[in-house]
Amino acid sequence: MRALHIITGLGVGGAEQQLRLLLRHLPVDCDVVTLTGPGPVADGMRADGVRVTHLGMRGNRDLAALPRLARIVRRGRYDLVHTHLYRACLYGRIAARLAGVRAVVATEHSLGDTRMEGRPLTAGVRGLYLLGERLGRSTVAVSPTVAARLARWGVPEPRITVVPNGIDLARFAFDPAARRHTRDRLGLPAGAFVVGAVGRLVPGKRFDVLLDALRRLPDCYRLLLVGGGPEEGALRRAAREAGIDGRVLFAGERPYLGDGACGPDLPALTSAMDVLAAPSPEEAFGLAVVEALAAGLPVRYTSCPALEDLPPGAAPDAVRVPCDADAYAGALARVRAAGPRPRTPCEAARHYCITRSAARLMDVYAAVLTAPHTPFEVPVQQGANPP
Repeated sequence: MRALHIITGLGVGGAEQQLRLLLRHLPVDCDVVTLTGPGPVADGMRADGVRVTHLGMRGNRDLAALPRLARIVRRGRYDLVHTHLYRACLYGRIAARLAGVRAVVATEHSLGDTRMEGRPLTAGVRGLYLLGERLGRSTVAVSPTVAARLARWGVPEPRITVVPNGIDLARFAFDPAARRHTRDRLGLPAGAFVVGAVGRLVPGKRFDVLLDALRRLPDCYRLLLVGGGPEEGALRRAAREAGIDGRVLFAGERPYLGDGACGPDLPALTSAMDVLAAPSPEEAFGLAVVEALAAGLPVRYTSCPALEDLPPGAAPDAVRVPCDADAYAGALARVRAAGPRPRTPCEAARHYCITRSAARLMDVYAAVLTAPHTPFEVPVQQGANPP
C-alpha cells in the first residue's frame, strides 16, 4: 500500500510530531506533503527516510496550490490519502478526488467546543468543513470527546472512528541522568521545584494563569514553558511586570525526538520537571498530559479528554484544577508538600501506546480501501446563511 499524508505545516506542534511518530510505526510506504512551512519536524521525517514535499502555499486562498497538489497525488499513484489539520483536510480531500483517489481519511486533531486549531469557530468554518468532509470516506477523531463534537456538527456517526493519539512510552520514561544534565544546562538551582507547561504559546492555553500562580508561590518555584507561538512576547512582559521573570524559563519549541545538538528535547525536559500544569480549559486530547504521565509526573490539569474518556483510577496522580491562579497555586503547593514520588508511568499512559494507535489506524485504512463511497447531504440549519 502507498499512502500520502497531507498536513498544513511541519513546525513543532502536537499534530505534526504525532504524524512523525505514527509514520515510524505504520507498515505502509508513506510520503508527506506539507502545504506551508516545512520546519524541524520535516527535517526529522527526512532523517527517518520519509520523502517530504513542500507545496509552498502562500495563504489560505492560494487556489493555485490545488492543481499542484492534485498532480502530486496523481503522479504518486497512491492508494490512499490521509489529511491532517483544517486547511490540509480541505485542500487535500479535493485534490485527492481530482486525482481519482477515493480512499481518503482525515484526522481531526484540534476540534474544541468553541475553537479549532486555536481559532474561533464560525458558521463559515463549519460549513466548509462539512463540505470537505463529504469528499472523504472516514474522519478519525483523536478522542471520543472530539468524535461527539463532530457528530454534533453534522458528520454522520458511521463515518467517524476514534484513533487516539499515541506516545512512545520508552522515549518518555523518566531518566535521572537526563534530569540532572537538563537542569544543569538550564541553570536551575539544586532545590528548585520545577512546574512544567507544554504547548503552543497562544491565548487559549491560558499560560498566563500559571504566571499569576507563580507570583503567589515562594521563590523556589520555577516555571518551565516549552513551546513557541504569538503569545510569547505578552507572556514575557507579564512575567517582567509581575517581578517573576527570573523564575520563568522559556525553552522554545522542542522536538519530540531530538539529538541534543540544539538543546534538550521534550522527553529530557519532562524528566527535569517536578509537576506538569495544563490550565487550558478546552482541549481535543491533551497529549502533553499523557506524555507527562508516561514520565511518571504528577499532573494538574483543567481539560484533558484523554483522561476523561478513561475509567476512574487510570491516572491517580492527575487532578483536575479550575482555570484559576489561586486554584493552581494551591494545587502546586500541595504537590510540593507531598514530596517526590516514584517516577513510573500509570495505566493511562500505557493505554495510549503508539503501537496500539498505529494498529487501529491500519484497521481504518483497510476499511476505507474496501468500502463503497457514500456521500451525505450537509445539513442546513433553519435561518442560517450559507458560508
